[in-house]
Amino acid sequence: MIEPNYAGGGIVNLMSSLMRARGGNSDLPEAHLLPARELASHKHLVLIVIDGLGADWLARHSPDGWLARHQIGALTSVFPSTTAAAVGSFLTGVAPAQHGLTGWFSWLRELGCVMKTLPGQPRAGGQGNWAMVEDLRSLFPCPPVFARIKTASTLVSPKSIAHSAFNRAHQGLARLRPFGTFKDFLRQIEQAVKRTREPSYIYAYWSELDHLGHHHGIDSPTSVAHLQQLEQGLALLAERLRGQDACLLITADHGQLDTKTADQTDLADYPLLANQLRLPLCGEPRAAFCYTAGGALEAFMAAVEQTLGARFRLAPSGELLAQGYFGPGEPHPELTHRIGDVILIGHDRSVIRDRLPSEKPFQQIGVHGGLSRAEMLVPLCLIPT
Repeated sequence: MIEPNYAGGGIVNLMSSLMRARGGNSDLPEAHLLPARELASHKHLVLIVIDGLGADWLARHSPDGWLARHQIGALTSVFPSTTAAAVGSFLTGVAPAQHGLTGWFSWLRELGCVMKTLPGQPRAGGQGNWAMVEDLRSLFPCPPVFARIKTASTLVSPKSIAHSAFNRAHQGLARLRPFGTFKDFLRQIEQAVKRTREPSYIYAYWSELDHLGHHHGIDSPTSVAHLQQLEQGLALLAERLRGQDACLLITADHGQLDTKTADQTDLADYPLLANQLRLPLCGEPRAAFCYTAGGALEAFMAAVEQTLGARFRLAPSGELLAQGYFGPGEPHPELTHRIGDVILIGHDRSVIRDRLPSEKPFQQIGVHGGLSRAEMLVPLCLIPT
């Protein structure tokens, strides 16, 4: 297992370097691989986040490709190694402990519901959606990176989420550039550089690789073919930006690993465990936050060790918090309520799921959220133009 590194070797430290290079401040150490002084002289800093691009996966499928030739090393993701937590760190510059985004499913005590945090849709109970919350900053109060730096900034985001309540809450002072296709994605980045005369910071997020990995498998021919498309397109973008004094930084929020049916654990097959929980599973299938019913914690932990001990590491949430898995800094006031009583972290390729009566059967092939190398290590590529 790979623990998240917040002391200079993680994606949050890359954000520290970027913010300081653009005149902002950060309480976190800069990235050892790329300190702020090596970035500050560039007119445009462009951070491209490719959802699901693992360092080991890239080395396996394109060891001599364009990205590998420009890779300067690897960083760790945050914990859990998932989009909600990691993108939260890219957008705020702090670790999950501070921004309070702890997984796809989060128990939000303030709303009395388990929420799908990024789309703002409820899984169980409580408010209807983010539209019913007057100001999301009451739930996620960390200021965005775009409000913490001193240069112009741009957010390049998929049209499907560009105007979401979550995006708006983290957009700050950035100019928004929605895109549709991959070609449009590259075009928006190019225009953001060429049409900004003053020094700038550009954050661009691409989600399709993660989507393909979930549905087809990250090691599937479909996902590998998409990697070839990404490398060709990004190489062309770098060429088109030549002479613009832009520095392209390419990394990811997390990696993925593929699972089979035998790796899946259905909570419904363990009614003794299910009956000791007061909420649906939260977090991620590879890092499930468990909320036990009153007085059931010890019995639940004992039952997990007996039935699932070979598949999952059972860790009290408070212990992982104290050990720094969620990162340093003053914790979000609701953090302890958003990480459950205990966490089930998958060994090998194990995942655990539950399904509510209102939900259709759903299974992913490519998964993430845990602490394996495949999930935790992401590449850092540097391309000055």
